[in-house]
Order: sequence, then structure tokens, then C-alpha cells
Amino acid sequence: MALSIGIVGLPNVGKSTLFQALTKKVVLVANYPFATIDPTVGMVAVPDKRRKKLAEFSKSEKDIPAAVEFVDIAGLVRGASEGQGLGNQFLSHIREVDAIAHVVRVFENSNIVSVHEHLDPLHDIELINTELELADMAHPDAPAIAKKPALYVLNKESGGHNLNETPNDERWLRLMEFLKDKKWVIVDASVENELRELRADDKHPFRQEYGVFDDGIDSLIRAGYELLGLISFFTTGKDETRAWTVVSGCAAPQAGAAIHTDFRDKFIRAEVINWQKLLDAGSYAKAREQGLIRTEGKEYIVQDGDVIEFLHS
Repeated sequence: MALSIGIVGLPNVGKSTLFQALTKKVVLVANYPFATIDPTVGMVAVPDKRRKKLAEFSKSEKDIPAAVEFVDIAGLVRGASEGQGLGNQFLSHIREVDAIAHVVRVFENSNIVSVHEHLDPLHDIELINTELELADMAHPDAPAIAKKPALYVLNKESGGHNLNETPNDERWLRLMEFLKDKKWVIVDASVENELRELRADDKHPFRQEYGVFDDGIDSLIRAGYELLGLISFFTTGKDETRAWTVVSGCAAPQAGAAIHTDFRDKFIRAEVINWQKLLDAGSYAKAREQGLIRTEGKEYIVQDGDVIEFLHS
């Protein structure tokens, strides 16, 4: 499912660093249709412990993740709606994506020049939002961009002065008030980019040293997946365990089409079990004995975490 998230923000807020960290998680599985598309677009694997456990359960030869597309979009400056800077390129690319990951700098570092004299994250957010609104007003017949779903990525810096570490800072308080009913994540893009080449087991001591204990990139990918209204269902067996992407609220035949159009057009029924119930049962045979595998028809709405076998004519 080709839904995409555009990474936007002012210059020098960490967009490219974040994109580099993200695209090192690019899907590079043999016989899998997703990979890096060009230098500014990447299909990124969605981290999912459920899929990994199912792959171990089935002793699968392949473990294939769901994926979400991220697009690195040119930096914006004031006046972009009137063509300033790379404004036209910026705005045209935003129109093409389904949601926005708005990178916001929340660290102070004199070695990394800020667009403004003083760091003010909320002001930066409002500047970009205003430019998007002005662009919509100037082009009322074009797809609206100011109303696209937005995820705010607060980029901090290890060892630097971060506003979230001084929570009584008025700038941080105003930012939190703005974000209270919105989706946001905190990421240290610089650290995540440095760690991108390491195996998961090798990252732990470095995270201890940097004081960055959570994988902000994984949190960002999962939040982006959710922002797009996407869920995963699974197929699992000896050959492969695979996460399939569908829109939340999707009926079984439409979900089956993610695998093959015959599963939609010639749908008979679906055999469904929750992934955890399957693991708890210990095998498909025991799950059947316990009556845990349900037979569902065309009206069934697929749930996140379903393991499904489709039957068709």
C-alpha cells in the first residue's frame, strides 16, 4: 500500500540526518517489492515484535515486514508560498504525500546555525503552518496541504541544551500546550544516525553512553504508520511470515487483495486467529482443537494483529 509521509521543516532542524537514520532501516528483503526508490524516497520497515515472534513460531525461512514510505522534502523558508527559496518544489512535494512528519528543533547549538536568532519551536511550527495555509489560499483548486495529517518530530541533541530537559522553560511549556491533543515523538536524529549501522544488540552500550535509551526512529515509524490509519495482519508458515498493510476498517476481501486480487474477487471465507492466541496455543492444530480459529465471511473487518488464511475459488 503506497501511502507516504513527507519529512518537512525549516533548514538546519535535522531533516536529512533523520532521513539517513530512517532509510538505514530500508526494506531489503529478497523477493520483496519495496526498496529505496531514489535518494530522497525510501520504503522503511515497520518494527513489529509480533511478526518476529510469529516467524520464530513457524520457523519461517523469511521474515518480511510491513513498510511505510518516507520522503525527504526540501527545507522551507518564510515566503515559500510565494516561491521563495525552494518553495515551489517544497509545496509540490507536500501535495504528493499523504501525511507530514514535521521536524522541529528543540536543541540549542551555536555550531548549527538556526534560521532565527533565538530558538523557538512553536514559532517554527506556526511559520510552516502559515506558509501551507497561504499556499492553499493561493491555489484553492489544488489538493489541500495545510489539513494533511501531521506528526511532530521533536529533534533533540545528546549532550546539548534541550528544552525538554528544562521543562519550566516557557518555550517548552508553550510547545507542550500546542501539542497536547496532537501526535508527537522525541528523536535524537544525530545519535540514531550514528547508530544506524550497528546491530540491535551492539547499540545498547552506546545508548547508555549517550543517554538515549529508546529507539526514537522505531517510535517515529510506528507513529507514522498509525498516523496514516494503517494496521497489519499476518500470514505465517514455513516459507515465510509476512506483515501485510491495510487501512483500518478494511473488510476481509479487500485485505486479501493485498496478497492477490483472487483473494478479493474469488473470496469464499477467511480463517482468522489473533497472533497471541496462536502463539499461546502452541500450534495451528491445537488452536483448532481449542476452537480459537474463527471462520469469517465477506463482512468481517480485519483487526490489527490478525493471522489470516484466505480461501478462494
